[in-house]
Amino acid sequence: MEELVHLGVADGVATLTLDSPHNRNALSAQLREELREHLATAVADDAVRVVVLDHTGPVFCAGMDLKESRSADAESQGVQEFPAILEQIWTSPKPVVAKLAGPARAGGVGIVAACDIAVAVDTATFAFSEVRIGVVPAVISVTVLPRLAARQAHELFLTGETFDARRAAEIGLVNSAVPAEQLDAEVKRYTDMLALGGPKALAATKEMLTARRPAAMDEAFGQMLELSAEHFAGEEGQEGMRAFAEKRKPSWVPDALK
Repeated sequence: MEELVHLGVADGVATLTLDSPHNRNALSAQLREELREHLATAVADDAVRVVVLDHTGPVFCAGMDLKESRSADAESQGVQEFPAILEQIWTSPKPVVAKLAGPARAGGVGIVAACDIAVAVDTATFAFSEVRIGVVPAVISVTVLPRLAARQAHELFLTGETFDARRAAEIGLVNSAVPAEQLDAEVKRYTDMLALGGPKALAATKEMLTARRPAAMDEAFGQMLELSAEHFAGEEGQEGMRAFAEKRKPSWVPDALK
C-alpha cells in the first residue's frame, strides 16, 4: 500500500502531510495508524522543535472515512484510535501547527482544534456536520469546546452550518485566515517564533495551558511559583538568560534562525 501520511524534517520543523486526496484525506484506518506513528516519531526526534500538519489536495480533512464507519464494529470505526490521535496532538510536548489550504469537516475540525496554532486560507470552510447524518460530534467536542464560547458551540454543533475561515478566526477555532499566496509565509512566521522557545519551557507551558487549575487562588499561585522557580534555576533557563546577556541566540535555536 502507498503511504497516506508522509513525514519530512527540515530546520527543526517536522511536516506531516496527509496524502489521501481520493477521499478528501478522510480518517481511514490506514491514515489514522500512519498519523499516530509519524506523530510519535516527530515527538521523539530531538532535532524536531515544531510539528506542522499539512495536506495534499483541496481538502485538509473530511473527518472519519464514512465508508469504513458504516460498519457497526467499534474498532473499524476508529472509536478508540481517533481520541488517541487528538490526545497525542493536544498533549504533544512540541507545538503543533495545522496548515489548512482547504476545508475541514467533523473529525478534521477536531484535529484543527487539538493543534496549538491553526492557519487557514481565507477560502477554507468548516462545519460540524455530524448531526446532519444522525450522529453526535462527541469525541471532537473534547478538543473543540475549549476553543469556543458556549453560544457559538451550541449554534454550530446543533445546526451543522458551514462557516468560513474568517469566522473560524473570530471564534477562536483558527489563529489566522490569510489569502492562499500568504499561507506558506504565515505558517513559517509561526514556526519560526515557536522554534525560538526553549524545548523544555515550551513543553511545560503547553502542560500549564491545558492543566486544570485549583479552585483556590493560593494553591494555584503555589503551583505556579514552583513551576517558575524550577525553570529559572534549570539548565535551559540559565542558558537563555546567559544568551540574553551576551546578545546571542540560545543554543536550542535552530541554525537556520541564528
